[in-house]
Amino acid sequence: MSRRLGKLSAGVATTGIVMGAVAVLTAGTAAAATNYATGSVAYMCNFPGIGQQQLDVKANFTGPDSVTSGGTFTPASVAGTATINATINALLNAANYDGVRGKANMPVTVTNATPASATVTNLNVPTQINPYVPGPRTFNIVQDAGTGVPTFTAGAPGSATASLGTTINAPLDFHKKDGSWTTWNFNCTVKNTNPAQNRAFSPAIPIT
Repeated sequence: MSRRLGKLSAGVATTGIVMGAVAVLTAGTAAAATNYATGSVAYMCNFPGIGQQQLDVKANFTGPDSVTSGGTFTPASVAGTATINATINALLNAANYDGVRGKANMPVTVTNATPASATVTNLNVPTQINPYVPGPRTFNIVQDAGTGVPTFTAGAPGSATASLGTTINAPLDFHKKDGSWTTWNFNCTVKNTNPAQNRAFSPAIPIT
């Protein structure tokens, strides 16, 4: 998955796992202009052939400078990246995997907006098959026409903060070097750390 996942990045928008760009749908709200992004968030995922391993996810979206209280906004231009380290890349190569394709479902939470949690569904994981290259690999996930994106309603004046959820689900097909595909339900849970990881997009979204 590493190589394949990593190479998924080709031709796809760079940074970002996930939440999306906020495009306000109601009058009285500023036009989308601000980039909101997370830092790197570590998840533990069930890789085929090698079991639980770490996946480092970043996500970003462009959204409005501010949202009117009571106004609605819908994520758009959702993008994300995921990176595996050199060891996982080598293990996947040893297990004869060299590509991936599929979809990803990314839960998000939002403070001072409703619903407080929702899922961006069917983000695209483009097909990418590449020969093994030692080192870490990064792959991209992007919104396409089949992606389901929730609409949020802004709360009281102040700000709203969007965050990556604690899980990721991705129904994927992993490509083997013999040309066959293996269906795999790829599940990830945020890694337990002390202190807990910061999963929030920054900056907060102003609500007027």
